[in-house]
Amino acid sequence: MIHFSTRLLRWYRRKGRDLPWRHTRDPYAIWISEIMLQQTQVATVIPYYRQFLRTYPTLRVLASAPLEDILKHWEGLGYYARARHLHQAARLMMERFDGQVPTTYADLYALPGVGRSTAGAIATLAFGQRHPVLDGNVRRVLCRYLGIGEDPKHAEAQLWREAERLTPMRSVDLYTHAIMDLGAICCTPKSPHCPDCPVRSSCFGYRHQMQTHLPLHVRHKPIPHYHEVVMVICKQNTVFIQQRPLEGLLGGLWEFPSQRISRNDLLGIEEETQRMLKVYGVQDRVVLHTLAEIRHAFTHFRTTVHVVVARIIFKKNEVWNKRGLQFVSIRKLPDYPFSAVHRKIARQLAQMSVHPKTSALTSSPP
Repeated sequence: MIHFSTRLLRWYRRKGRDLPWRHTRDPYAIWISEIMLQQTQVATVIPYYRQFLRTYPTLRVLASAPLEDILKHWEGLGYYARARHLHQAARLMMERFDGQVPTTYADLYALPGVGRSTAGAIATLAFGQRHPVLDGNVRRVLCRYLGIGEDPKHAEAQLWREAERLTPMRSVDLYTHAIMDLGAICCTPKSPHCPDCPVRSSCFGYRHQMQTHLPLHVRHKPIPHYHEVVMVICKQNTVFIQQRPLEGLLGGLWEFPSQRISRNDLLGIEEETQRMLKVYGVQDRVVLHTLAEIRHAFTHFRTTVHVVVARIIFKKNEVWNKRGLQFVSIRKLPDYPFSAVHRKIARQLAQMSVHPKTSALTSSPP
């Protein structure tokens, strides 16, 4: 019987995807691509990858760049911890590896943001070493091909053993691309294209008509839905923004003040708006204006964002207590890295500043 890898390699040479990072052996470019591809679709990554390498063509350039600039170039790609880890790893490689991507699996695995599969992929694709990979596509392929009838999270050790067993001794780089492409092109999460699969004759899932039932997943709890008030505090043609702590969700990005609320009704939003104004030291008279309602999906929860503009009205000799608040020109907002939701708000504010006759930010108070 023809070996699994042999069939897969034959198929890949005819059907494999032509992707930009497959035309280089540069360890730096391969490292960038593998980090970007973590939990992100190829079509989304391609333009970011190309632009990122144009802006940061070498490890030295990346390591010396301000983190905020890197986050700005990462804006919209999501999972921003990856950008922070890239920056940390670049500086570490400058210090410990003479500005080079390390060549051993152990050293790669020790880098910030590099897990077992990513380290294996870099070592294989950049340095020609033999290491298995186990990303989402490969997990799905192996579960169906081998008939692994449990949640992949619970079969992690078995999947790694099988990935190791099936990885050939030669052409490991091509095989790595091939098994990832098989999951992306044929063995898709829904409606797999089994007639086009090169290993279907020996696939447990196909032979037992279970390909749409594998891999098995434990039913998770319902995804929670939260409501949040975002306060856009405006002073003339400037607006307040603040930077999130580096650690945690959306770390290092800029945002408008926000607060989760327990109920979605006008009274709750009004109460939270007034409370937030006091917290941020706004003692002046303000004009409130509802700007937008934005719905957004994160990985583990959904949120509805209620955006309220608070325009501060100054009087003669009136003193306003800033308490460390940072105001920037509305026209400068595109220079700052925001999350998807807050970037939408910034864009709408910029549009409003261009059309002052219809803008709640610049119109006369009622």
